[in-house]
Amino acid sequence: RLRHCDERISSPHRSSNRKIMHYCIGTTLLLITILIISPTATSFVVPNSNDAAKLKFIGPMIRTQTIRPSGDGRLTKLHAVALPKDVKEAVSVCRQSVQEALKGRISRMDIEMPVGAKFGVEKGGQKKKSSVQEEDGVSRDTLETSDRELARLFVDMFQPVGGENIAVIFKEDRIANLARKRWNGDSTAQCRILSVDGKRNGASSAADGKKKKKKGFAAKLAEELDSESSGPFALPKGCEVALFVNPGPKELIAVERISNDVGMGTLIILLNARLGKVEKFSSEAAENLFLKDFMPIFHLAAAPQNAAPNCLMHRAYPGDWVLARKPKVGQPKVLATQPERFSTEECRAEYENMAELGDLEKGVENVLENVATWFR
Repeated sequence: RLRHCDERISSPHRSSNRKIMHYCIGTTLLLITILIISPTATSFVVPNSNDAAKLKFIGPMIRTQTIRPSGDGRLTKLHAVALPKDVKEAVSVCRQSVQEALKGRISRMDIEMPVGAKFGVEKGGQKKKSSVQEEDGVSRDTLETSDRELARLFVDMFQPVGGENIAVIFKEDRIANLARKRWNGDSTAQCRILSVDGKRNGASSAADGKKKKKKGFAAKLAEELDSESSGPFALPKGCEVALFVNPGPKELIAVERISNDVGMGTLIILLNARLGKVEKFSSEAAENLFLKDFMPIFHLAAAPQNAAPNCLMHRAYPGDWVLARKPKVGQPKVLATQPERFSTEECRAEYENMAELGDLEKGVENVLENVATWFR
């Protein structure tokens, strides 16, 4: 067939064939331009909700997009983005994103999960609930349990490097002691549990439940003199993975100092640091460190509610940032996507422009049948 094509091209009708080919190419380019630029162009058609639920959002489906003018004249791209449908899927996507980041040799990571998310890692738990409300109406115990369970998931993720090379750092020794108690005797939770304000740099492992030999006076004295907890907080020697759990402003100062001391050879991960809510950093260098050097690897949390009520932001490395709206009934609806994190002003602009959405995005919204049901 290829030989016959060559013969036809070299025939006397060569010039007319060229004209037809040029006409077809020009028509195709015109149609593509209309589909991309025109705000009335349709995206893709989903036959029914059952078919939409079966979509895995891989290959060409992820690249499908609609472009519409935003309130400030920019062109906003709406992708068919698959948000995690539950906590279990969020953890799976987070794990994949961390693996991709490690492949890219990223050693400064920021992970943010929804406030008070229940991961179901710890069985049992405290029977008496705290009446202290700290964030978004969630009790302190719920917040601490959520942060601790997230840290526990990451400890399990990095077990291959060895428990002695993993450090989990909490804000207070009280929280660290509770983690030691909860994780005691778990062979998949081997790590060194520390606190920025504490004096104990202990290790949590399956061996913690065993009886320890008594140390003599000389051994205790040597251990006290060599203690790594004296002076400013420092990571244990040989630490390869440092997990800072819900660090506050004071802890971020320690993170900045440690990050500069250990260099990029040590992996530092911030868990639920809520960097977007930090009003002011200690210095310009600290702001650059946490907002530029620390890469948002996985983010699933509420958008600025004063600018975009009932909206959430999501990002799974190396994908784009997603701004979605959660209606009172139904699944979150993607308002916009972009490579960089949405600022408060951008969230407000997209939210105010939301009322202008028409039938153009209905196809995209129908595809999002599998979006996070846990935000209801």
